[in-house]
Amino acid sequence: MKDLAPNIPEVVEEVRGLFERYEQALIDKNVDVLDGTFWNSPHTIRLANYEHGYGFDRIHAHRVARPPGPGTKEKRYRLDIVTLGQDIATVTLVYKVRDRDMVGRQSQTWVRFPNDGWKVIMAHVSMIDKDPIL
Repeated sequence: MKDLAPNIPEVVEEVRGLFERYEQALIDKNVDVLDGTFWNSPHTIRLANYEHGYGFDRIHAHRVARPPGPGTKEKRYRLDIVTLGQDIATVTLVYKVRDRDMVGRQSQTWVRFPNDGWKVIMAHVSMIDKDPIL
């Protein structure tokens, strides 16, 4: 059986760097980095407010249509990265929604592919209208 040791420090830091690169690409609307972060597959899913991204092509179409700028994130409340072994990770972010009395939640499942490196295979973004219990 494959070793699924949790939170190997260097793996956590590697995923953290990729996540931060993705977050900056959202602000910059760097579609190449955004696309490169996600698994180029019809099986990739990104569910968000006003978007049902089933498959890489639909996710890409949303990215192209999205305006550049800081987006909805005003302040981070909590960022959690959990890794299992060398090749599986989840990233969860809870944040204050810009200009609204709402809390955003973002989650991603990352997998390291032998030939393509780390890719997001599933992502979800949602908002709630009250403070989180953290």
